[in-house]
Amino acid sequence: MAPPNRPYTTKLGAGLGLIEETNALLTLWSPGMSTGDLYRVALESGRFPTVTARRLRNVVMECFAPRYLVNGGAPARHLKGLVSVLESIEIQQLMFIYTCRANPVLGDFVRRVYWERYAGGYTILTNDDARTFIRRAIDDEKTSMRWADTMVSRVSAYLVGCCADYGLLERGRRSDRKILSFRIAPNVATYLAYDLHLREGVGDNALLDHEDWQLFGLSREDVLDELKRVGLRGLLIVQAAGNAIRIGWKYADMEALCDVLAHS
Repeated sequence: MAPPNRPYTTKLGAGLGLIEETNALLTLWSPGMSTGDLYRVALESGRFPTVTARRLRNVVMECFAPRYLVNGGAPARHLKGLVSVLESIEIQQLMFIYTCRANPVLGDFVRRVYWERYAGGYTILTNDDARTFIRRAIDDEKTSMRWADTMVSRVSAYLVGCCADYGLLERGRRSDRKILSFRIAPNVATYLAYDLHLREGVGDNALLDHEDWQLFGLSREDVLDELKRVGLRGLLIVQAAGNAIRIGWKYADMEALCDVLAHS
């Protein structure tokens, strides 16, 4: 999870969802490789023939590294092992989680605008909705400085475009986009639960209220239902009595879990 009160930035503009580019960079990356090393390997690989050297550097430094090379490169290490075995939608949802963590502006937009529109029965989300969100955030001092109107418009388009990349909205270049059905995949729910437990040490009861679940529109009750379904697969044990939740964790580290997910 992103540190609290981290200011909103414009870094989404360096690449939005970057699904294909991330898949290629995961193939080229190896544990212990620095961002500079990855950039040089990517530049020499021939995998990005239509991308300028400057843009490729921005993709690696401004997008890939903050999303996947945090915590000693654990996200990249896990995704590298899963990308060839999980369904593409599952990998995209994992990328979505890490992108929201690295870019609080996107995570908050999804939680506070996308899912509010979805719950309210709206079928369309617009760039104007995003602009309203950004202007309110600026007034609430969630940016390090006030953004010019042109930057507000750009970031608004970035938010909507990124949501489209990850399957929350229809694709295209329209300023208004159809809201799509977006449900967390079972393997992603399993991964997220273990990640929160092992990486952050979130307690069993608090885990159900963690903000990362809200990226998928899940309430506390919804999360409990998801974890019970995970339990039916034998990947953890859920005991619920009233508001008290106890989870028996079967795997002691993410590497063991990822190995199981890769062979399930």
